[in-house]
Amino acid sequence: MTASGTTPHASPASHDSPASTASPVNGREPTILATSGGHRAGGGRTMVTFNSLVHHAVELSGAHGRRPRVLYVGTAIGDAEHFTARMTEAARVAGFDLTPLNLFPMPNLDDVEGTVLDQDVVWVMGGSVANLLAVWRVHGLDDILRRAWRSGVVLSGVSAGSICWFRGGTTDSFGPELRPVTDALGFLPYGTASTTTPTPAAAPWSTNSSRTARSPPPTAPTTEWAWSTAAPNWSRRSPKSRARARTS
Repeated sequence: MTASGTTPHASPASHDSPASTASPVNGREPTILATSGGHRAGGGRTMVTFNSLVHHAVELSGAHGRRPRVLYVGTAIGDAEHFTARMTEAARVAGFDLTPLNLFPMPNLDDVEGTVLDQDVVWVMGGSVANLLAVWRVHGLDDILRRAWRSGVVLSGVSAGSICWFRGGTTDSFGPELRPVTDALGFLPYGTASTTTPTPAAAPWSTNSSRTARSPPPTAPTTEWAWSTAAPNWSRRSPKSRARARTS
């Protein structure tokens, strides 16, 4: 499910400040697809394949009549070259034009903002959400992504690439024991978690439904989940499902 037509929230430093409403630009509504899935081990000739949620993000972008443009952001795993190569191959098989945005050891693009704004979908890889947030802010990517969201680029991702769009959530970025991160981008005015295991650290983000998205319930590891602010709950999606899950 999607966070479509949501109201932009202030930055984490000013959560109490009112925010202006994000209006559709060129007919494209501000949309966030926060997930716990999207790609899986490939079969045949590829190591990774795109699952239903990446295709769903592309469908939500409205791209048609050409190859969809997808920006892959691997900051949370240090822009690991081997996984960038796997995602590039998965995109080729899916029929997408994928552009990697690397920030290690320096940005690989001359015009980061222009490239981001030219995409249909931004897909953020999981890993360390704490490191992701720190590096994005140093490079001003947090502000660029907010402008991209408001312009209608679909923001999406898995795990750390899901938590980052919320106010915060629980993470193992600091060690094996889950701890809260409370200074995420705050585009979605809730907390979330990418784990289904209850811990004391998760309590601030998983018990108050008025300010959290909660965690998805435990299920088979092949099941994908997506979340919507329009109906704040997780929606299960079969890996084989390609049905649209946009809330009305």
